[in-house]
Amino acid sequence: MAVLLNAIIRDLPTQFIDGYDANTIPVFKEIIGINGYVWNGTLAIAGLMFAFSLGYNIARAYGVNDLAGGLVSVGALIQGIAFSAPATVNLEPGQLGEKATELLTNAGSVISQTEVLDTATGNMKLVEQVTNNAWGWLKLDHLNGNAFFTAMILGFVAVIIFAKLMNRNITIKMPEQVPPAVSKAFAAIIPALVALYAVGMFNYFFTRFTDVLFIDWVQKTIADPLLELSQGFGAVMIITVFIQLFWFFGIHGMNVLAPALEGIWGVAQIKNVNLFNEGGVEMVKEHGYLWVRGSFDAFSMFGGSGGTIVLIIAILIFSKRADYKTIGKLSLGPGIFNINEPVMFGLPIVLNPIMFVPFLLAPIVTTAIGYFATINGWVDPVSQQVVWVTPPLLLSFLATGADWRAPVVSLICMIVAFIIYAPFVIAANKMEEQ
Repeated sequence: MAVLLNAIIRDLPTQFIDGYDANTIPVFKEIIGINGYVWNGTLAIAGLMFAFSLGYNIARAYGVNDLAGGLVSVGALIQGIAFSAPATVNLEPGQLGEKATELLTNAGSVISQTEVLDTATGNMKLVEQVTNNAWGWLKLDHLNGNAFFTAMILGFVAVIIFAKLMNRNITIKMPEQVPPAVSKAFAAIIPALVALYAVGMFNYFFTRFTDVLFIDWVQKTIADPLLELSQGFGAVMIITVFIQLFWFFGIHGMNVLAPALEGIWGVAQIKNVNLFNEGGVEMVKEHGYLWVRGSFDAFSMFGGSGGTIVLIIAILIFSKRADYKTIGKLSLGPGIFNINEPVMFGLPIVLNPIMFVPFLLAPIVTTAIGYFATINGWVDPVSQQVVWVTPPLLLSFLATGADWRAPVVSLICMIVAFIIYAPFVIAANKMEEQ
């Protein structure tokens, strides 16, 4: 919400007003600053929140202390992140004063003289090199969306160990006179220690033998390749097809495929949101991802999976069947807010042969339109977290940081989907007559 509000008051007017700068406008400047603090406590530490939620729910699934499970998962993540901010700066000899040198040294920096290549002259020159190795600085890049994959691995393993030990009663037993809340806390100590030591030993030996933190290794060898793969047209089409196939057989496709949607495209979206907060849409285009989790909602899932809001409209216009019209009228309200269970199970679309082809084809075509419109720069990439029940057109407008072209592309997608659905609605009339 904070990033979205900044997009409206900071970035949207720049599309229409030359020289507009919200940071120079009273009240707007303060709102932008407050929103920055809200971002610090939400998206900037999204990985930390995810780690707790993951551990909490795994522990609850095993029927053990869920709060302790969340804390074990957070501990497993935190112990393996960077606690320093390494950086090197080269300065001309004598540029640092005595006081500055003393302050930097006390803060943990190392100052030395070395020779470096002068790119302007091609000769070696003597510089004072300041290397910052100050300890005690948590790296935000290890606490945001980049932490998701590591939390899924280390947090999962740690909480499973914790839960197994708890269920086997390998715990500290307290006398019956001790209050239950205290006994519950003490019971979690041994399982939590074993879990955290297990992950701690893994982190220690992994870093010792590879000279790299596990979280950085995961990001480089697992997360980044998966995120890059997710940007391909084939990957987008595959996930779209499977969502529709699951739904056709009565299985909630979005929920079943949530690990892929949220774990890959959702992580990409969090990065886009963070980049937008730092430098607006241009930074998203340069360093972010063009197709993310919200892109599916913006350009193909208007009214719910399959773009069913246009099916409802087609039914209300072309259908002569009383049952279809009744379901269409009942489904229109929820459909505006992207809730399509009434039409999915009431029409039904599920296991309905005549609806199989349009239900599968419409989202494939509309996703392709949205994908290529984004890839070719005809519309800005999704850079905002917008609640999924936001009505179509408005959703794409807000999700792209208030890009007016986004609802135009969404409208084109809706018209195309309508054209695909309409002949099958008309064909359903003939089936009733027969």
